[in-house]
Amino acid sequence: MSTIQSPTLTADEYAEKLFQSSVAFIDVIAAYLGDRLGWYRALASGPATPEELVARAGGSARYAREWLEQQATSGVLSVDPDGRFRLAEGPAEVLTDEQSLAYLAPLARMLGAAAAQLPALVEAYRTGGGVSWAQFGRDMRESQADMNRPWYEHKLPEVLAGRPEIHAVLGRPNARIADVGCGGGWSSIAIARAYPSSRVEGYDIDAPSVELARSNAAGAGLADRVSVHHSGAEALDTEAFDAIFAFECLHDMADPVGTLRHIRRALKPGGVVVIMDEAVAERFADSRDDIERIMYGFSLMICLPDGLSHQPSAGTGTVMRPATLRAYAREAGFADATVLPTGEFGLWRFYQLIP
Repeated sequence: MSTIQSPTLTADEYAEKLFQSSVAFIDVIAAYLGDRLGWYRALASGPATPEELVARAGGSARYAREWLEQQATSGVLSVDPDGRFRLAEGPAEVLTDEQSLAYLAPLARMLGAAAAQLPALVEAYRTGGGVSWAQFGRDMRESQADMNRPWYEHKLPEVLAGRPEIHAVLGRPNARIADVGCGGGWSSIAIARAYPSSRVEGYDIDAPSVELARSNAAGAGLADRVSVHHSGAEALDTEAFDAIFAFECLHDMADPVGTLRHIRRALKPGGVVVIMDEAVAERFADSRDDIERIMYGFSLMICLPDGLSHQPSAGTGTVMRPATLRAYAREAGFADATVLPTGEFGLWRFYQLIP
């Protein structure tokens, strides 16, 4: 077994690294403030002084000036000769365009929600307890839904259509489809839109997420074909579903094997099961890879504490490597789990489970 070698940092080198990370953390918190206050959206309509900004979006002019100047020093905003602050098209897309695949304002919201629970996280780390999804609250719940939404709406139909064996099942007349751990419901909505003869049933154990998903389905005009249940996979009817999906949720579950057993039981003969989860590396390595770094960040602050908030727990965490998912699938009675060659799809990877 090879030993992982880490470069030795001097005190000055690590001090600089931590300083730069702290500057970046401040940018995240500032982005959270601008997103929650509606200031980015107000600036997207045109440059503004602090007074003009709060006239458009509300808030305190004194705080607005400090925030605008900080954003300018960070390169997010520029300053016109007349003293107005301007948001360029590129940052505006990232911070305000909910339909763009580059939309990342929800990421700042998600990290802000995690940071708000730091005292609870310290206690969980001391005791082995957890911090539940309910404790993380509205910012966490909505940020995950908002960040995933453009990928589901614009890329998921293409991924599904690109797999003939999955596309054929979803296109069956009156296909019955389950979306386990549906969150805000955007995955269910995207599937229902792409396959208009189908009926999609979402399942989630978080009551506010269920209400959010129902509201989103109604707003999309799909309440007649997208229903959402406040329950987990144990509520799935036996051999009732042509296709069952679980999008970015299996690693959060205290009992992933039990969930997969319920999914297998609920699948019709000839049906398909697809799991979308994080696109982490095949194995741990001291790679300094940014995807690995952010996945471990999500795990430290959100997913592992959420998973451990329900006991007994597998304690999977965000960094669920392919071998771990395959082991869960086989223990649940599936023959195997194969990675689907879907191409780039944000931070995620698709698996098809073989009954």
